[in-house]
Amino acid sequence: MRFLFYSHDGLGLGHTRRHLAVAAALADQAPEAAILLATGAEDATRFGLPRQVEILKLPGLRKDANESYSARRLRVSIGDIRALRSSLLVSAVRAFRPDVVLVDKHPFGASGEFKAGLRTLKRAGGRAVLGLRDILDQPSQVLLEWRKVHAHIAEFYDEVLVYGDRVVYDPVTAYAFTPALAQRTRFCGYVLAKESPRELENLQLPFPPRAHRASPVVLATMGGGEDGFRSLETFIRACGSAPWHGVAVAGPMMPDAQLALLSSLAKKNHVAFRHFIPHLASLFDSVDALVTMGGYNTLVEAAASGVPTVCVPRIQPRIEQLMRAEAFARLGLLQLCHPAELTAEMLRAKLALALGTRPPILRARAHAALDFDGARRAATCLLFHARCQAGKRNTQRVCFAAPLPRPA
Repeated sequence: MRFLFYSHDGLGLGHTRRHLAVAAALADQAPEAAILLATGAEDATRFGLPRQVEILKLPGLRKDANESYSARRLRVSIGDIRALRSSLLVSAVRAFRPDVVLVDKHPFGASGEFKAGLRTLKRAGGRAVLGLRDILDQPSQVLLEWRKVHAHIAEFYDEVLVYGDRVVYDPVTAYAFTPALAQRTRFCGYVLAKESPRELENLQLPFPPRAHRASPVVLATMGGGEDGFRSLETFIRACGSAPWHGVAVAGPMMPDAQLALLSSLAKKNHVAFRHFIPHLASLFDSVDALVTMGGYNTLVEAAASGVPTVCVPRIQPRIEQLMRAEAFARLGLLQLCHPAELTAEMLRAKLALALGTRPPILRARAHAALDFDGARRAATCLLFHARCQAGKRNTQRVCFAAPLPRPA
């Protein structure tokens, strides 16, 4: 069985990390599967790959605004970079001959770059599944962006998986799914990346172990880091007169000039500073509090681990992170700090509240409110479609005939 995963990756690492989590779950369920991840993210391999997974590196995109992209490294026009990426994707579909394609978020790719690939897949008789995170953006913006493609999604996709819980947010209603699209949409729970013990063997803590430290440790991470400078700068300044030990992780996409400024500021404030730490979520159980943006993967990982969290969400070019942070705050899973209110004093106050919360209580609250089995359920869905393609199972839709039940 062959699977092709595609994500456009114009800003941050979230799409690729989510696909890696689903790929790992798929590899566990089907060791014989071959999984090709097409991504523009430069650091995909640094997160660790199951043995059945290979990367097809696409030339990088940079997101300039909603629905507006440019080449990240190549000095070429957006038309040229789109044509190059589109031709690579079509070639991958033709040569790799996937049974199932999984697409993250953009139904037809950035600027429609994967539409030709989906047509090629459809002509070959392959199946397509669209994966959507719980919240995309405010409804008016999503409907604006989908105005030309909304009615065509059901034409190309056999299944739509929502990586979330309808009780937390209902995109079917919010984004006005057509009846045909709603009928093939399933909620599979939140996708939680599970770290492999093999990948963590040589991971070193950038702070003393809990038994050997005199003060709490607060970790700050801004995902890929491309737009995380202000939040990390504020965190480092907040550490200067705080009763905790600060650790700041910039992210692999932070510009060099900003890295240098933060590194210098961290030295003055006695903050441990790192450019990039793979498998960062594996450290959440070892810190006393977390400061982060509102990205899907990090908030899900933080909630599942029960680490007290202060979230400073991104609000440009989308308010998706703010919407998710507000939803998680209503569930009592984090402290929300709006970027417009972000100061060193405000951050210290929010962290004081977070540090006063016991992780076991947060962990129990999160697991009672949220379903973290999304990666396994998504993998099960992909396998169903692949086996239908291979003639190993009745092609009647029996696997996902109704919304997935929440586990007891």
